[in-house]
Amino acid sequence: MTDIKTLCVYCGSRTSNNTNFINLAKVVGKILGQNRIRLIYGGGNVGLMGILATSVIENGGEVHGIIPAHLDKIEKSHHKITELTVVDNMHQRKRMMFDHSDAFLILPGSIGTLDETIEVITWRQLRLHDKPIILLNYENYWLPLLKLLRNIVNFEFASQSTFDLFHVVNEPEEVLPLLKSLPEPKIDPKNTLF
Repeated sequence: MTDIKTLCVYCGSRTSNNTNFINLAKVVGKILGQNRIRLIYGGGNVGLMGILATSVIENGGEVHGIIPAHLDKIEKSHHKITELTVVDNMHQRKRMMFDHSDAFLILPGSIGTLDETIEVITWRQLRLHDKPIILLNYENYWLPLLKLLRNIVNFEFASQSTFDLFHVVNEPEEVLPLLKSLPEPKIDPKNTLF
């Protein structure tokens, strides 16, 4: 992709007991900010998501947070970001995050992150979009998911081509070079998604 302007990042609303993930979020934020790639994310000021958004802002970048009203009270919206949109529900949040993003990056997170990841991969499998999806397998955090997908393929509930739906990198510095090497998306999601 020669012209990536926005990147949706899915990540945890907690910081984890692995403090290396805090630094990971800061590094990803720095990369996005310095390269003027607008962050699209869940809008919270807590956990890895809050650290990521703050890092983007501190490094001169722009951030668009999208949060449902019921989570606004729990996750505490990040009010120092460029733009904050409060929506009615989770479905609107996920769809708006999708619509505003050129590509997707998955950092460590919990079941919400897993839900968003599986959904965007499923939409790609169904040919509803062909935007790039990158799983950042930092310190092998996502290895159990990759093993589960391998098991699903081995039992023939899915084909080997499942692994063509997304890319895996191990370090944050690999993300932008990979994105720049990928072809431009050809599917217009406006014609495929409800």
